[in-house]
Amino acid sequence: MGSGGTGGFGGARGAGTNGGVGGAGGVGGVFGNGGFGGHGGAGDLTGGGGAGGVGGAASWFGSGGVGGAGGEGAPGGNGGAGPVLIGNGGIGGLGGAGAAGGNGGAGGTLLGDGGAGGQGGTAVAGILGGLPGQGGNGGNANWFGSGGNGGQGGTGLAGTNGVNPPPSGTAGPGSTPAPVSITNNGIIGAHIIFNGANGGTGDPGGAGQTGGTGGTGGATSVTNTNTGSITGVIDMTAGSGGNGGTAGAGGNGGAGGAGGAATVTNNGSITGAVNANGGAGGNGNTGSASGGDGGAGGMGGLGQTAGNGAANGGAGGNGGAASLALGATGGNGGTGGVGGNGGHGGMFIGNGGAGGAGGTGGTGGIGAAGFAGGDGGAGGQGLNNGTGTATGGNGGLGGVGGIGGTGGTGGTGGVGGNGGGAGFIGIGGAGGTAGAGGSGGIGGIGGAGGDGGFGGAGTTTSTAATFGGAGNVGALGGNGGTGGAGGAGGTTGGSGGAGGVIGWAGANGGTGTGGTGGNGGQGGAGGNGGNGGNASTGGTVGQGGNLALGGQGGQGGAAGGPGGNSGFTGNLGVPGSNGSPGTIV
Repeated sequence: MGSGGTGGFGGARGAGTNGGVGGAGGVGGVFGNGGFGGHGGAGDLTGGGGAGGVGGAASWFGSGGVGGAGGEGAPGGNGGAGPVLIGNGGIGGLGGAGAAGGNGGAGGTLLGDGGAGGQGGTAVAGILGGLPGQGGNGGNANWFGSGGNGGQGGTGLAGTNGVNPPPSGTAGPGSTPAPVSITNNGIIGAHIIFNGANGGTGDPGGAGQTGGTGGTGGATSVTNTNTGSITGVIDMTAGSGGNGGTAGAGGNGGAGGAGGAATVTNNGSITGAVNANGGAGGNGNTGSASGGDGGAGGMGGLGQTAGNGAANGGAGGNGGAASLALGATGGNGGTGGVGGNGGHGGMFIGNGGAGGAGGTGGTGGIGAAGFAGGDGGAGGQGLNNGTGTATGGNGGLGGVGGIGGTGGTGGTGGVGGNGGGAGFIGIGGAGGTAGAGGSGGIGGIGGAGGDGGFGGAGTTTSTAATFGGAGNVGALGGNGGTGGAGGAGGTTGGSGGAGGVIGWAGANGGTGTGGTGGNGGQGGAGGNGGNGGNASTGGTVGQGGNLALGGQGGQGGAAGGPGGNSGFTGNLGVPGSNGSPGTIV
């Protein structure tokens, strides 16, 4: 008298085996429904799932059982047949990934509607060719009753996200020249000037290669022995680091070489001056026109002196700009699956079932982020072992970031199924509607600007760190790139880079180590301004960055600095708020 039992679930896929087929639902009693078909066993990302079990049939009265869902790559079970007298057919089971939905069961022999077809499985790459499943067909009615509706087709495959190809290898470095030195065992009263040679440019990259790193600048040195006396003036400057090599097609720009060191060793007497200048770091090269990150700037060289001379650390090299080529485009979405056909109406009286709707097209892939600008090199240290001055070198500028890639196109919606035919008296079913097209992919994020280099430390005075690079424009709805961080240290912290044109925040200013903090970068449209840099107790702080179009102003740095300026009104009418005042330290 009661309903049939649910079929057992199939086991999961194992080594060398597919998932088990779901068990059939039990047959219903005189007045009971057929049992549910068991779900097929789970597969994996290559398929191999078990088919769904068939729904149990009804006997005299009642509905056929629902078909079980298929495992990955396997169809859903068909709905159970309706009874001998009065009752509906069962609904078809959901198709596993990429597989068809089960067909609806036939309606009762005397009176009853056919069951609806099951929905086709969503497309998954690597399963059944990455195609979506077709919707199951609706069950037919027998003597009296309507045909079942066809199932909806599966959703199309999502487009792959854009990926920028990584560089493959690095070209050879530039040459490093031999050091130049003076050793004094006697008396030097004249004015002597000498320089180190510059490092060689890094080798150009081959196809896909990163350009070679620039060579280190030639070192210079003065050694005054315990019998030596320097009453005159010696000016020496170490060689600059070589610039980074040219990027190969699709490669990154080469990094700049480090500046040479200018050093003094004094075991005698220096009443004159030895002025020592560290070499400047080489500049990073630009990313390839066909795509690549900018190279980092080289570190400035050490400047070291003794006696009354001045020591200056070399300036850090500038980071190379990123390629302005678009980041990789996201892949296009796949076409949605075909809808199932509607079932035929009863032979005497009955309407045909509607065709199933086509599946939704796959979403387009996300575009890759833009290429990143190279970081600026740190300034060299100034070191004085006598009574003169020592000044650290300025950090290099960060390179500008690139542009994010375009999102992929959404896939085409699937074709709708055919409507079922009518009985002797009745109306044919409507054809299924075409599936909706997939949504387009999101544009890639703009490339980040490179960070500004740190200012070099000096034992008497020190100099400013420099600016972070600006972020660049996002492509087709993508976010703008974030600005590079300002370099820390030196008398003045570096200013943060500006945010990209759309959406992203400006970077924070660098911290001053005893002086003024750097200003926060201005936000991109809708992005917040960066925070001002902190300063040591008693120093002044950086201003918070200005907003842009609805973003908030950045906070002022510590030690009581002012907050950022108010934002302009954004597109939604939300004004940007002031940055909060910095705290007193």
